[in-house]
Amino acid sequence: MARVFVTDLVLRDGHQSLIATRMRTEDMLPVCPKLDSVGFWSLEAWGGATFDACVRFLKEDPWERLRKLRKALPNTPIQMLLRGQNLLGYRHYSDDVVRAFVQKSADNGVDIFRVFDAMNDLRNLRVSIEAVKQAGKHAQGAICYTTSPVHNIPHFAQLAKELEGMGCDTIVIKDMAGLLTPYTSGELVKALKGTVAVPIHLHSHATSGLSSMCHLKAIESGASIIDTCNSAFSEGASHSTTESMVAALQGTEYETGLSLPLLQEIAAYFREVRKKYWQFESAFTGVDTRVLVNQVPGGMISNLSNQLKEQGALDRMDEVLAEIPRVREDLGYPPLVTPTSQIVGTQAVLNVLTGERYKSVTTEVKHYLLGRYGQAPGQINAQVRSMAVNNQVVITCRPADLLEDELDKLRGEIEGLAKTEEDALTYAMFPELGRTFLQERAAGTLKPELLLPPEAKEAAGPRYAANEFEITLHGETYHIKLTGTGHADATQRHFYVSVDGVPEEVLIETISEVEVAPGTSPGTRAKVAPAGASGGTKRPRPSHPGHVSTAMPGTIVEIMVKPGQQVKAGDPVLVIEAMKMENEVQTSVSGTVIAIHAAKGDAVTPDEALIEIQPD
Repeated sequence: MARVFVTDLVLRDGHQSLIATRMRTEDMLPVCPKLDSVGFWSLEAWGGATFDACVRFLKEDPWERLRKLRKALPNTPIQMLLRGQNLLGYRHYSDDVVRAFVQKSADNGVDIFRVFDAMNDLRNLRVSIEAVKQAGKHAQGAICYTTSPVHNIPHFAQLAKELEGMGCDTIVIKDMAGLLTPYTSGELVKALKGTVAVPIHLHSHATSGLSSMCHLKAIESGASIIDTCNSAFSEGASHSTTESMVAALQGTEYETGLSLPLLQEIAAYFREVRKKYWQFESAFTGVDTRVLVNQVPGGMISNLSNQLKEQGALDRMDEVLAEIPRVREDLGYPPLVTPTSQIVGTQAVLNVLTGERYKSVTTEVKHYLLGRYGQAPGQINAQVRSMAVNNQVVITCRPADLLEDELDKLRGEIEGLAKTEEDALTYAMFPELGRTFLQERAAGTLKPELLLPPEAKEAAGPRYAANEFEITLHGETYHIKLTGTGHADATQRHFYVSVDGVPEEVLIETISEVEVAPGTSPGTRAKVAPAGASGGTKRPRPSHPGHVSTAMPGTIVEIMVKPGQQVKAGDPVLVIEAMKMENEVQTSVSGTVIAIHAAKGDAVTPDEALIEIQPD
């Protein structure tokens, strides 16, 4: 009997795709006994964006999460998503860090490592796969599926052959954006089955509405394992529903053997859990066929939505989605999956919000253009490369070949705070975030971001939802749409709106504020604060070319100049982190730094002058 095996993604990709990776460990553990008794081929429960989210937002130790899940799931293999030489960060790491991270992941509970490279540059997978095999674990080689003038089925079949040659135990087609169509799925699986002897696994997001049909055609063509997600976190930018696929295959030669009633009990649990995270719900949860053009993967769309919302620019999502394919073409058609999805997506946001393409170029795009992420699949736009990196040398070797061993250096940098090798690896993934996390843990001050209670959803309705309305004044009715917000100080804030389609800027000056406690019914006064009572740093607004500002809201991670320092036009003076990507901010004039109005760690916005330069 050609039984089909199932990997369920509810503990990782499901909530990453629909609620920005915010599910906490405490909401996973109670249902683990039921998940463990289903009989899944594996449960994807670690890797991807979960490590970042644990440290950045949830203030959880990701290694502790893994250990708790391993203990709670004694009978089910735990699977993780590993970004090859990028591991779980956004840069290439030295080989000694890669080997140590894989070994510790195995020691703490990972059984199956799905290893991929965003560029499909197999040179970036070799060390990871070797480390997985050395740890005695299952290595699954991933082919990142995409469509472009330089991607076709023979190309993917050749990748599969090389992955099998590296020692991979299975091959997965990683359709991270939901670009596969049913008949292409069948043709691709047949081609892979004709090329390799190892089992074929299919991972396909449901964004375009085609994934269930793709699974069926892939199964009929020889795929033996499929990725699905429990119905409480399935469909839309997530994946095909586990229960539905189990029902579809019942009574056929592809019977999964999984219990539909048990899966439905698990779904009932997760439906209640999901209500806790209403504030992180993606606005893009249904079928969106635009993905067939913009190719934005499921895990990215909810995070992109959330990040644009935080910047008051959610209304510009369509512009960003239209810009992403143009940036991708300029960069030589990389598949869009972490980190290239963030690299391309953040640059597209910058191009849209600044109003000028490549006026500001992120550090990661510059590194990409210099070959530091690997070989681009297609031809890179020479003009864009020239604008971004001028005449800098482009490398052609495996990027990690240029890196010296760095694990001892990283251990030294975090000595005293890192209590274990796992702590040092957390710092290695995200130095600034990791150090802060370990410092707060040592001080006993770890505090996760606030989860607003369900009743606050109704109470906060106008605050979170009212961004378009009509105002009647002196008998005239005006259509108002909020398009963005500027920096708030103690007494005032700038709002960017359109009035009957005409862009306007409104300055709101606070006379008094009413603070409503979470969960309090609408209109209840908890405390009245006079204007000026709250804290805040007032910075000058940019008014001349010597004022340096950021192109988009972010956090300062480095200030590269000091008062009195001479700079030349084009010199980097600040580094801003926005949407998990770093962006060097350059001066447009030559001169002398006369004032710095910000500090490392400050949250800043485009309407603030951060550094002042006296032009020559």
